[in-house]
Amino acid sequence: MRPRLKLILALSILPQILIVKLLGAFPEFIERYYSTGLYVYISKLFRFLLGWIPFSIGDILYTLAIFYAIRWLLKKRWMIIRRPHHWLIEIMAPISIFYAAFHLLWAFNYYRPPLHKTLALKSDYTNEELLNLTQRLIDKCNQLQFEITHNDTLKVELPYTESEILKNVDLGYDVLSTEFPHLKYHPRSVKKSIYSIPLTYMGFSGYLNPFTNEAHIDGIIPTYKYPTTASHEIAHQLGYAAENEANFIGSLAAIHHPDIYYKYSGYTFALSHCLNEIYIRDFLMYEALKESINTGILKNYQEMYEFWMAYQNPIEPLFKSSYNRYLKANNQSLGMDSYNYVVALLVNYFAVENLE
Repeated sequence: MRPRLKLILALSILPQILIVKLLGAFPEFIERYYSTGLYVYISKLFRFLLGWIPFSIGDILYTLAIFYAIRWLLKKRWMIIRRPHHWLIEIMAPISIFYAAFHLLWAFNYYRPPLHKTLALKSDYTNEELLNLTQRLIDKCNQLQFEITHNDTLKVELPYTESEILKNVDLGYDVLSTEFPHLKYHPRSVKKSIYSIPLTYMGFSGYLNPFTNEAHIDGIIPTYKYPTTASHEIAHQLGYAAENEANFIGSLAAIHHPDIYYKYSGYTFALSHCLNEIYIRDFLMYEALKESINTGILKNYQEMYEFWMAYQNPIEPLFKSSYNRYLKANNQSLGMDSYNYVVALLVNYFAVENLE
């Protein structure tokens, strides 16, 4: 690449940032022309091109990029001292390209209007409304757990392979799209990440590659969490960048799935969010509600807790802190705390909708 072109690319990062912030100030414009316009075609194109490939192209590209970056840094290390301005230009040119591709291919979705506005839901709720939904969810989860195991003390284990779970996860979106047509999902592109072990040590159960639009799931998490984790990443694919909104849509997709095991995963996921919120607000109420939950459900929760505890390490908080800053830098003002917003969406959605 010619030096003049590198300089132009490097300097273009500044107007790009200004353009992103300017467009981000108009969420309705983003919603109409990007999230439900251009992005729909971008997402489908990548899923058509890459979804049929059984392994992750994005993970391979990341691997090549990491090796290339290490090789480049070793080769160009002399420039840091001798020609620092040239080194900076060499670094900023690809960063500028990365920044442009990141926003064009996916990240403008961070600036769309909050989901409660597009669904005409309230964004707040009372303790009474939260308690009411939690009790309803407990009853539903107890019913499903007993229907599956015929014993309220046994945890639920999915009778499917990991590949079978991922292959059929989109059926929940098929049903959900009858209520919300914009959530129609086709073609499918959900894969196990080759970086599953590093993902686990970082504390993440999945991710969406914004450059290939492939949804990835941590392949070593307990399988009962596969339906909601995969559904969560599909929500990202459909343009819902906020983690709280992807959690909400992902839980609804699993809840609406025709298979009882997927429903169980979706309902227990929704229940866990409500229980966590009650734990923060009223510990004694949390303890009282916990007594009414089937032991088998609590064993599934314990299974997940023990899984994550087994991979706890000193660097996990650093990754979580970095991701928190990333969210705040991309229009998620509450960072990872915004995950709690899913409770407001659940409470107000099920205030008008029956449990399936």
